Amino acid sequence: MSKTMIKICGLSTPETVRAAVAAGATHIGLNLYEPSPRSVTVEQAVELRRLIPEHVQAVMLTVNMDAEATGRAATAIRPDVIQFHGAETPEWCAALKGSTPIKIWKAVGVKDASALATSQRFVGAVDMILYDAPAGKLPGGNGLALDWSLLADFDHKAPWGLAGGLTPENVGEAITQTKAPLVDTSSGVESAPGIKDIDKIEAFCQAVRQC
Repeated sequence: MSKTMIKICGLSTPETVRAAVAAGATHIGLNLYEPSPRSVTVEQAVELRRLIPEHVQAVMLTVNMDAEATGRAATAIRPDVIQFHGAETPEWCAALKGSTPIKIWKAVGVKDASALATSQRFVGAVDMILYDAPAGKLPGGNGLALDWSLLADFDHKAPWGLAGGLTPENVGEAITQTKAPLVDTSSGVESAPGIKDIDKIEAFCQAVRQC
């Protein structure tokens, strides 16, 4: 069985980027959504991007950012992946996917089986669907988990990952139930909103490896 990929999202300091890389993260998320306590400016993201080695994928997260601003940010940051976390449509994602070599991911909130079925509109329009808990005060990073049983026997038609309320304590069970090929955490490795905890980052990555 291939190793589960690990995305640590919402990193905002050189120290935490280095810690995530050292702990074995395969993807580092840089959040450009200003209302989030984890947000960084494009300029900060450029500096953090320089610390991410070639074997780790840099993910630029945006929420309802227009095409021109998305393009400017991507040109500056040079991410491996752009993750959309808002109301972006399959058509919008597909158009962008067809115009850039950068991988396109779409996060979708899943509250029930019908929402999971609806999310399949993105099959073929993106390179990965990231299943998250339903949006709360923020589109993500609310610390809420989705019902893993919804994904347990689902016939996935596209590459996918699991987000939403994952912590060092529960990620092993989440992988066991869903067989997720990628797990994504943000608030689950924080000591306070937006403040990443290096020990929790290491514990999360260790829990994934042990699983």
